[in-house]
Amino acid sequence: MHDRLNAPDHRHCLPRVSRFALTLGLAVAALVPAQAQSLGQLYETARAYDAAYQSAKLQYEATVAKAEQSRAGTLPTVGLAASMSRTSIDANVPIPSKAYGSQGVSVSASQPLYRPANQLTYEQGKKSLIAGQAQLEVAEQDLIVRVSQAYFDVLAARDGVAFVDAQKTAVAEQLAAAKRNFEVGTSTITDTREAQARYDLVLAQEIAAANDLRVKQLALNQLVGQDGVAPKPLAPPVVLPALAPLDVNAWVNQAVDLHPLVRQSMVALEVAQLETRKAQAGERPTVDLTGSYAMSHNDGTSSSRLDSRTNVASIGVSLNFPLFAGYAIQNRIKETLALEEKARSDLDAARRTVSQATRAAYFGVLSGQGQAKALEAAEASSQSSLEANKLGYQVGVRINIDVLNAQSQLYQTKRDLAKARYDVLVGGLRLRQANGSLTANDLQGIEAILAK
Repeated sequence: MHDRLNAPDHRHCLPRVSRFALTLGLAVAALVPAQAQSLGQLYETARAYDAAYQSAKLQYEATVAKAEQSRAGTLPTVGLAASMSRTSIDANVPIPSKAYGSQGVSVSASQPLYRPANQLTYEQGKKSLIAGQAQLEVAEQDLIVRVSQAYFDVLAARDGVAFVDAQKTAVAEQLAAAKRNFEVGTSTITDTREAQARYDLVLAQEIAAANDLRVKQLALNQLVGQDGVAPKPLAPPVVLPALAPLDVNAWVNQAVDLHPLVRQSMVALEVAQLETRKAQAGERPTVDLTGSYAMSHNDGTSSSRLDSRTNVASIGVSLNFPLFAGYAIQNRIKETLALEEKARSDLDAARRTVSQATRAAYFGVLSGQGQAKALEAAEASSQSSLEANKLGYQVGVRINIDVLNAQSQLYQTKRDLAKARYDVLVGGLRLRQANGSLTANDLQGIEAILAK
C-alpha cells in the first residue's frame, strides 16, 4: 500500500504530450487529399516538372542542333556582296569629270568535292545523337527510380504512423489493465510503471513517425511539383512480383550490350576513331568547286565621262595540297591515337562497372525477397506469441513486461515487413536501371498490386 500511495502519477503529463502529437498528426493529415495517385500518374507528373530531367531533355535538343551543324562542312556555301562608292573632286585645273561613282554586286559559291575531314566531322555529329539519346535515357531511368523511392518512402512512413498508433492503443489497454490489477491488489506497482514507461516511449515514437511522414511527404510533393500528393498503398494480400529471369548472367549480358552508359562509351570510342581519321586526313589534299558572278557599273572616272558596265562569271576547281605544317599533323595523329586507347579503356571500365552493379542489384533483390518471406513468417509467429503472453498474463504465468515486449516485437516486425516489401519493389526497378533496361512500362507491374 505504501508503494501505491507514493507512486508517481503520470496521468497529468499525458494530455500535453498527446496534444502535441495530435497537432502534428493533424498537420500531416492535412497534406493528404481524398483522391490518391498511382505511381505511374506521379511519374508522368514528375516527368513534366522535374528540373534534372528537363535539363537532360534540353541538352538532348541542343545535341540534335549541334549534330546538324556538323553537316555544314559537306554542303555548299553561297555569299552575296554589294558595294557602292561616289567620288567628288575639287580641283583648280579642268578635268573631264569632277564627280563619279561605281556600283557592284557579286555572288560567290563553293562546293566541297573532296574534303575527308569535313565528312568525318559529319559522321561524328551523327554519332553524338546516339550518345545524346543514351544520356536522356539515363536521366529518364534516374527519374523513375527517384519517383518510386519517394513514393514508397511515403508509404513506409505512413505505415510507421499507423503501426505506432496501433501499438499505442495496445499499450494503453495494457496500462489500464495493470492499473486495475494494482487497484485490486493482484499485481505490484512495477507492472504499472513498466506499462507507463512503455506508453511514454510509444508517444515519443508517435511524434517521430508523424514528423518522418511529413518530411517524406514534402519530398514527394517537391519531386512532382504538387501539394498534398497521396500515393496508393499496396492492395492486400500483398504478392510481390516474381523476378525473371532467375539467372544473373542473363541480366549481366543484357547490361554489357544495352546499358546507356555502355552505349555512350562505345560511341565515344567510335568518335575517337573518327578523330584519328580526321587527323590523318590533314595530310591529304582538298578539292573544292568554286564559282562567282559579278556585275559592276562605273559612271565615269577622273579622266573620262564614259559609263562602263561589266559582267564577269567564273567557275573553277581549287586544289590545295599540304606540304609541311611544322609537324602539327603528325603530332595531332599521335594525340588522337592516345585518346582512342583511352576511350577503349573507358569502355572496358564502363562494362565492368555495369556488370558489377547489375550483379549487386540482382542479389539484393533476391535477398530482399527472402527477407520479406522470413518476416511474413515472423509476423505470424509474433502474433501467436503476443496472444500466448496475453493469456499467460491473465492466468498469472506471465508478467506485464512479457506482454509489452511481445507487443513491441509484433509491431516492429510489421514495420520491417512493410519496409522489406517496398525495398523489393524499388530494388527491382534499380536492377533494371543497373542493367539499362528500365522503362516507364516497368511501372505497370507495380501498378497491378496497388490498391484500386
